[in-house]
Amino acid sequence: MPAPLAPPSPDHIGAPAGRLPAAVLMTGSCLPVLGAVLLAPVLPRMQDHFADVPGSAALVPVVLTIPALALALLAPFAGMIVDRLGRKRLLVAATALYAVFGTAPLWLDSLHAILISRVLVGVTEAAIMTACTTLIGDYYDGRLRDRYLALQTMCASASATLFFVLGGALGAANWRAPFWLYAVGLLIAPVMARVLPTPAPPAQDDKTRARTAPRSFPVRRMAGICLLTVFGAVVFYTVPVEMAYLLDDLGTDSTGTIGAVTAVASAATVLGSILFTRLAPHRRPLPALLALCALGFLLMGLADDLPLLITGAVLNCIGTGMLLPSLVTRAMDRLDFADRGRGMGLWTAAFFLGEFLCPLALLAGKEAVGSLAAAVGVLGAATALLAAALLPLARRRAHSVVPVGDP
Repeated sequence: MPAPLAPPSPDHIGAPAGRLPAAVLMTGSCLPVLGAVLLAPVLPRMQDHFADVPGSAALVPVVLTIPALALALLAPFAGMIVDRLGRKRLLVAATALYAVFGTAPLWLDSLHAILISRVLVGVTEAAIMTACTTLIGDYYDGRLRDRYLALQTMCASASATLFFVLGGALGAANWRAPFWLYAVGLLIAPVMARVLPTPAPPAQDDKTRARTAPRSFPVRRMAGICLLTVFGAVVFYTVPVEMAYLLDDLGTDSTGTIGAVTAVASAATVLGSILFTRLAPHRRPLPALLALCALGFLLMGLADDLPLLITGAVLNCIGTGMLLPSLVTRAMDRLDFADRGRGMGLWTAAFFLGEFLCPLALLAGKEAVGSLAAAVGVLGAATALLAAALLPLARRRAHSVVPVGDP
């Protein structure tokens, strides 16, 4: 049974009572996932509809991917707005606009107009994801905050599968039908306005006055974790993006088998997120998590049969289920209240940039080493080397606690 909410610390004034606010933030965090997978099943029908449009063969797939690219590019700016205008106000407005822009293709007949609407969806997704993560950091502290950040990963993994199924079911009627799901933003926005309290800055004692005095944004402290997050996102998305191709290379082209293996991998990611919340902070060092991901990749790269490929994928996804919340909690620990929006904007941008680069990196690796499996093995070796490089830093971190505001 989930532990009751802990009382807010002095740095988390305004923490909400009960679990409903947390549930609303988890729901909001799933909205960017909706844009990433919802339309995948209907792209062929959409392609047929716009077959007479010059360049449609390239433009229609971009309808699916352009929101993620817009999110990666614009999340840092969303973070600045979060810090200036307020987290809750921006979240509510962005969620309502998400519904408006997301449902626009229901009435638009121009492919180019639909692409513009999808870019605007990416703008709202950048604001939603940044604001939701920032509010979790504002409201909660310690192990409870870690738990909710891990729950974001669980919700994203589970909702991706659900949205893919819903997109396929609705798309059976008409390629425009899945866009109706974006209207959920109009239902969620009023709930956010109602149940989410406006977070207050930390209490102004002598310690926090020193920490919140005018100062530059901690660029150096965030640069390292953001670079790690770009790489971590490539690691995180490799299995969901490339598994179907790896199965095909082994001679498995059954959609039922592909779906079952993808579901098992998704469940392993959820299991990893659960394990993250159960382990004490000192028992989840980043090098160990990267090493587990690397082991999974190496097994996948060596796999010449289905059981070994699935074993490698499960080990990797358990690792990524712990890796993602570990990265975001480390980023959050480096930020004060006044910097949290900008910091989470940068972290969100880094993560979605890694998502965008993942298939490109593996494609380049495949061309260099001759096969996708070998490219995954090379990624596993790179992940293992990174784990070894970070080990001295992890040992140093275990023997010292660095205050949040320090450089």
